Amino acid sequence: MKPPREQLKEFLRGAVNVHAEEELLRKLERGTPLRVKLGVDPSSPDIHLGHTVVLRKLRQFQDAGHTAVLIIGDFTALVGDPTGKKKTRPQLTPQEVEVNAKTYIDQVSRVLSSERLEVVRNSTWLKPLPFYELVKLAAKMTVARFMERDDFSKRYKEGVPIHLHEFLYLVMQAYDSVEVKADVELGGTDQLFNLMVGRDLMRDSGQEAQVALTTPILTGLDGHDKMSKSLGNHIGVSMDAFEMYSRVMSMPDSIMKEWYTLLTNLPMDEIDRLATKMHPKAAKDRLAREIVSGFHPGKADEASAEWDKKFSKKEVPDDMPVLDVPAEIGIVDLVMLTKIPPSKGEAKRLIEQGGVELDGQKVTDLKTMVKVTDGMILRVGKKQKYFRLKVLK
Repeated sequence: MKPPREQLKEFLRGAVNVHAEEELLRKLERGTPLRVKLGVDPSSPDIHLGHTVVLRKLRQFQDAGHTAVLIIGDFTALVGDPTGKKKTRPQLTPQEVEVNAKTYIDQVSRVLSSERLEVVRNSTWLKPLPFYELVKLAAKMTVARFMERDDFSKRYKEGVPIHLHEFLYLVMQAYDSVEVKADVELGGTDQLFNLMVGRDLMRDSGQEAQVALTTPILTGLDGHDKMSKSLGNHIGVSMDAFEMYSRVMSMPDSIMKEWYTLLTNLPMDEIDRLATKMHPKAAKDRLAREIVSGFHPGKADEASAEWDKKFSKKEVPDDMPVLDVPAEIGIVDLVMLTKIPPSKGEAKRLIEQGGVELDGQKVTDLKTMVKVTDGMILRVGKKQKYFRLKVLK
């Protein structure tokens, strides 16, 4: 292991908050591997680059010789994390959670090492937990403490219902830390309150409190909202190399430094040079290669060459018209906005015959719903008329 202060410096890179930094240093100075907890609720089947920010931080701890404890929240997912929600989250069925959990484990393995990794499901201890034990845990916390959360206080002031099970979610997530005896818990900045509840419960249970370390929320491809599949501004970790590369190349220049910092291991002085002194296209190419290589080893050159062939070597004009479109639109309606086909019937035939591409990918399914991000490139017709898409504000 590296000296404690060197480790601490590495762990702080890209971190927004380390609650009890001195405590973390003392834990590192003991010289024994730490147990570093990350809880993920399989509330949806896909993981995108935004999720990998905290996963990469967990990998840092692994590479430094510590144990990653990945908790698959198959029980808490049945309840639903209320964090950031303006209303109660719909509850999932056990079947939905199980399907999502299997895909999560597969996708998470693309970031984490199989060494020094414990993967556990919190249903192991939460499902058999007697009700009176849950009541005893809840008795250690207060409603006033939970109402300090912005989302709960806003909902209360606006008269939006807060259901009892949403409070219990925090109790159960905190109990996960007690059960696995976490030294450190990781989470996004939106999870800080939850992590602190775990810290309190560990102390009340007679354990040494965990250190809470949070990472930033990654900005999505639109350049302003957080990365989200529902907003269509994401890059999924299971996307193929070309699509992943193409999406990175469509990002606005303004978020390049953030992405370099949170999604690569490059030194900060090199990141500063790439983000501020190199031509944006070349800087994006380097960033796209770094990201693709992490999920598709050996495929970055091929993806770059394919993108270059389709979008750089005059197959795509530099000055193409900008098409203002809704954030989500059916492919037929999108093609009609170009005013190239004279009717919907012609638009459908054009699509089915392979005459429509989005970011170099043919779209032939008439039922396709397009989640638009700024900079996407639409090609329509045999004469290859190109449009750069822009989301209507």
